[in-house]
Amino acid sequence: MRIFLIMVLALLVSSCSGLGVLKDAAEGIGEYFGGKDNADPPAELKSLEASITPRLLWDVRIGKGHDKAFVNLIPSAVENLIFAADHRGQVEARDRLSGNRLWSVETELPLSSGPVQGGGRLFLGTSNAEFLALDASNGSLIWKTTVSSEVTALAQVQAETVVVRTSDGKLTAFDTGTGATRWYHERAIPALSIRTRGSPVIVDDRILDGYGGGKLTALSLEDGKPVWEATVSIPHGRSEVERLVELNADPVIKGDTVFVTGYQGGVAALSLEGGEVLWRQDNPSSHLGMVLHRRSLFITDTASDVWQLDASGGVDLWKQTELHQRRLTRPALVGRYLVVGDFEGYLHVLSQDDGSVVGRIRIDDTPIEVPPLVHDEVVYVYSQGGILAAVALESN
Repeated sequence: MRIFLIMVLALLVSSCSGLGVLKDAAEGIGEYFGGKDNADPPAELKSLEASITPRLLWDVRIGKGHDKAFVNLIPSAVENLIFAADHRGQVEARDRLSGNRLWSVETELPLSSGPVQGGGRLFLGTSNAEFLALDASNGSLIWKTTVSSEVTALAQVQAETVVVRTSDGKLTAFDTGTGATRWYHERAIPALSIRTRGSPVIVDDRILDGYGGGKLTALSLEDGKPVWEATVSIPHGRSEVERLVELNADPVIKGDTVFVTGYQGGVAALSLEGGEVLWRQDNPSSHLGMVLHRRSLFITDTASDVWQLDASGGVDLWKQTELHQRRLTRPALVGRYLVVGDFEGYLHVLSQDDGSVVGRIRIDDTPIEVPPLVHDEVVYVYSQGGILAAVALESN
């Protein structure tokens, strides 16, 4: 029910047409659930004969964490530093190896995305439609500007340009040094949508972004003009909910191929040059996203089942259901393993060979909602309650 409640809260209702959408959405939800809440319960954790022992290196508290808000506050690491922020405006730099605090600032802003590191700066968005840059060496404010709506997507940085997408679908490019606007790109968004932590991706001289209606677009990084647009998944169904298709997860790039997924959008591979669809599979779908390793895609679907797909054609190689409905994060790669967080604060270690759970550690008693960060084979986890932890994987 959680996803559908988010969709209803995200409705953009305007006059009679908006009321019609709301009615269709309510009818669609009723049809989907058969008039009652028939969602599968989360799988209970089974006893585990672990072959991997996750070892806690250090853990610290970063303010109030997500503060029970829908945010995209993901740690960012560079060299021996790790940066993290909480929803109430606290931003900290820590020693990545020891967890010791190097500096801390109170922005007094409702931070909702970031911090993203680039060019010696940290970029963050807020729930109050603000976008700002801090000095990564001491946390001092370099510039702050107003954007069109809330920011939940992570900013994307290349050279002297930073691009951010707001919740109304608008993409805006800023000068990293001054905050001056370079360009912006507006597009229509569906009346019914879901909130997402997905972000656009910069590759070479383009920025790729998926959105409602099953579309993926490529824009010029220089001026924001469209280079191509591809329809990857065509909406179908009787109700607004059934027709809701969004390519809202981060695109994944390998060579001249881009891989995309999203809510009810399946998985597809496209040509980076012109947007031609190379292959597409209806299942799985994920608003969380996926990771690519060699010739395999690893994806957490909407039911928290984890899949391995052949990147050359989308054929599924295995599906792991042991963690069904545990609200898993997107997988992260660490060595020969995958790591995912869940709604009870556990970090699970999965084998890439068959998806079996080979290790587990509890980080906090609040959910892990953002994907783990892996840097130099160390896993960094940030819980909803504000615990930032560093974990190493050791063989038994």
